[in-house]
Amino acid sequence: MTDRTKENRDQQQGQGMSRREALKLGLAAGVGLTVFGLNAKIVLADDGQVLKVANPAFNQDWSPLRGGGVPFRWNSIWWASPMYFDSEGKIKPYVFTSWESPDNKVWTFKIDPKATFSDGSKITSADVKGSWEVASMPNTKSQRADQVLSKVQGYKEIGAGSGNELTGVATPDEGTVVVTLTEADPIFFMRLANHIAPITKAAQSRGSDGEEVADWYKPDSSAVYSGPFKLTSIDIDAGKLVFEPNENFFGPKPKLARIEITSIEDNVTATSLIKSGEFNAHTELVTSTIIQDLGPEFSAGPLIPTSQHFWFNVTRAPMDDPKVRQALIMAIDRDGLFKASYPDGPHKKADQILNSVPGADNSGFEPFPYDPAAAKKLLAESSYGGPERLPKILFVGISAPAIQAAAQYIAEQWRQNLGITAVDMKPQQDSYAGPDQNAVQIFRDDVGTRVPDAVSYLAGCIASTSSNAQNKLGGYKNDKVDAALAEAATKAADDPDRVKLAQDAQKAFREDWAFIPWYSQAMSRWATKEVKGMEKNLDWQVVAPWDISIG
Repeated sequence: MTDRTKENRDQQQGQGMSRREALKLGLAAGVGLTVFGLNAKIVLADDGQVLKVANPAFNQDWSPLRGGGVPFRWNSIWWASPMYFDSEGKIKPYVFTSWESPDNKVWTFKIDPKATFSDGSKITSADVKGSWEVASMPNTKSQRADQVLSKVQGYKEIGAGSGNELTGVATPDEGTVVVTLTEADPIFFMRLANHIAPITKAAQSRGSDGEEVADWYKPDSSAVYSGPFKLTSIDIDAGKLVFEPNENFFGPKPKLARIEITSIEDNVTATSLIKSGEFNAHTELVTSTIIQDLGPEFSAGPLIPTSQHFWFNVTRAPMDDPKVRQALIMAIDRDGLFKASYPDGPHKKADQILNSVPGADNSGFEPFPYDPAAAKKLLAESSYGGPERLPKILFVGISAPAIQAAAQYIAEQWRQNLGITAVDMKPQQDSYAGPDQNAVQIFRDDVGTRVPDAVSYLAGCIASTSSNAQNKLGGYKNDKVDAALAEAATKAADDPDRVKLAQDAQKAFREDWAFIPWYSQAMSRWATKEVKGMEKNLDWQVVAPWDISIG
């Protein structure tokens, strides 16, 4: 939605004040009353426990098929997935109870015979196939369906507009799904263990033309749901959704009586409401004072296979000189870097790329040393001869306060230890992608994987085919890295050589001195300490929403 469209709509809703603005004022007034006297504590309702969630945006679209965005974070409360990963990265059965493949190309999955929708009807193989197909349609605009289904026969044809069926998905009976891939993939079963393409009643979500049916998921459309809760009301303009237990859920009985998600765009207001007890959770609250404001329990969580680093464009001066890159890295005290940005956590300092996947521990990756004297010598030996002849160094992706603190710390270390003073920082990142990447020497960005696999992790960031290598690292290519990852991808998930080859690739990348390691990311609970069962997985989703309780 454009700003102009939003403005026009707001003007139509009221003379001088939109409903959204009125809502904001009402919430602000409520905060004032609470802070200055009422001291309300909303933990229990008349009919049981209620999770009251503050949401950071007025989302216009809550379809579970988008594969991303803020609403995606709550997919697991109302939709079931084939399998899922727990907070420790272990795969668990869900709609699918078993999976097997003799050749890693043809996979057979069995559906739990107890699996039902909220109206009591069975979840069938046709529902699985139809859900995957509608998620694959270009008009559905799923952000990540390709991460799950791109190797399934028929997926590329759907994307190209020459088909609307996943020809590689067969349904020999209502309890069996057989998937044929375009190439062997030993970890295909892991790719299904998420809510990117959740299981819906295909007759409701998909029209006769193969496209997604508008607003099919809303209660007014008599929608049925596969997860532990069902959507009972939604007011897009007010930014409020209410979920209640699905009495026909085939898994454990939910402990909550209700989940209410309310849009509150201002972080200060949201923090006040949570601190006062009027709300007890948030979709994603990232502030520099979150620990001081809401306590360590609020943002605590397991480390997920995602990490944030500063990536060097190795083709852009002065990063085209390996000695300059090495000098810039060795001049930084990375313990100090982490303390400058996240002194209270919840994240953890990183020495390498890999984290929270098999192979991350004892990987053989030697952490970059902090040695200002050696760094100064390397810079003098470089083709630039010293700081005076270096071009200005531009960082992009320097947006949030913690990121700004980290980048400023790096720049100060370079000033103190190398005499470098020509440094600039900008928040925008997208505008420097593609051809314009050569205007930038350093990109701050995250990398990671949605399956607990070292090969998948590294293939998405240091393989020459990855977007990160092409657009952030300036077309980076290391034949040793590529060869090791390509061979590793052919190995079974439990083959030790799969891990060893991934470790070899990361060690080969280290020798190119192409990034400043920063931190491994924790997946925060974003809930008060009274809320139990809010652990999330590597896909940013509540692992077992049926276990959420309060008190």
